[in-house]
Amino acid sequence: MSKQDGSGRQVTAAPTGDLTARILHLDMDAFFASVELLDRPELRGRPVIVGHRGARSVVTAATYEARRYGVNSAMPMAVALRRCPQAVVLEPHYERYQAASREVMRILSDVTPLVEPLSIDEAFLDVSGATALFGPPYAIGTALRARILDETGLVASVGAAATKFVAKLASSRAKPDGLLVVPEVETLAFLHPQPITALWGVGAASALRLERLGLRTIGDVADAPLDALTRALGPAAAGHLHALAHGRDARAVTPERAEKTIGHEVTFERDIADARVIDRELLRLAERVAERLRAGGWVARTLAVKLRFGDFETITRAQTLAEPTDVAQRIATEARGLYAASPVVGRGLRLIGVRASALLPTGTVARGLWDDDEPWREAEGAIDALTERFGRGAVQRASLLRGAPPRRGSVPDAGD
Repeated sequence: MSKQDGSGRQVTAAPTGDLTARILHLDMDAFFASVELLDRPELRGRPVIVGHRGARSVVTAATYEARRYGVNSAMPMAVALRRCPQAVVLEPHYERYQAASREVMRILSDVTPLVEPLSIDEAFLDVSGATALFGPPYAIGTALRARILDETGLVASVGAAATKFVAKLASSRAKPDGLLVVPEVETLAFLHPQPITALWGVGAASALRLERLGLRTIGDVADAPLDALTRALGPAAAGHLHALAHGRDARAVTPERAEKTIGHEVTFERDIADARVIDRELLRLAERVAERLRAGGWVARTLAVKLRFGDFETITRAQTLAEPTDVAQRIATEARGLYAASPVVGRGLRLIGVRASALLPTGTVARGLWDDDEPWREAEGAIDALTERFGRGAVQRASLLRGAPPRRGSVPDAGD
């Protein structure tokens, strides 16, 4: 979710037959909050924050009404409520967001097979081969937004351009509930007035370096000598930003793109040093990661744990497995080993996370002659089936039913 509040919104007001803006970026508006409001329609138009209440909780999502008070995702909940004390706080329901995402992606795939999901709530589409059937990109974007609203009750914004970078930037400028088409010939006119922070890959540190050169807009970056950018940012970053500032982005929409990582983490309301509690939390997080791996048809070659201490020092430890896995018990075992090998003695943990990466499609990995995880794989497959039928929590491991510490969970950030 971005920090935009809808001010400065820019849309294409009249239909256009332009065919050069063949790449669409579709982004759901305030996705988590919008899904929650499906069950709470009486809260529409009011500032709503999605997240857990608690001393160490952070904002998961916020409606545009809340953002206008300066409430943003990843902000401490206490700060958000000081800025907007009248906001309604709703608990997150991640399984609902995943179900809604699947519906949206299904709708997109009805238009073109060239759909590249970026996250749970956004995707690129290449509609080059769809215009003969569905009309120009403006018509396709309009129809997609209408169908998503009709079938899911959710609102999407769309940017259409000749490149992925410009299409993504256009969708952010169209929010909320808008469509912006940037024909290829108008690319530079659209890009150059934008602030340097709109460039893909410019964070706070690189923005500061560019500002020290007197660069404030994308147009300034385009006009700057490449060697000056190189001295400030290094050759790779300088070349990347220089190309984007000139509207050059050769990346294609790749529908086979795998989710790079799958992870879950939890923030405790008070620092935890009890090894038994941490052991249970690692298993709990491993289960969530494994569920998502199996649901997506992936196995992971690399596992990592993230540890944040009470003084906010954060360390990460990772390990590549001999055989890729989607089994929670295996993930938990490896995560416990990484935790045990970390310098944590006598230190309380504020946050702990488990992440899987180096993902491979399940069907491409052959099992060994002896598979030590097979009993667990069968048991977890049965749990998946029961969960799909009866919902999360219908079946749980006995070891996870014991008292858990006060905690505030989180998932990878959703978009806007």
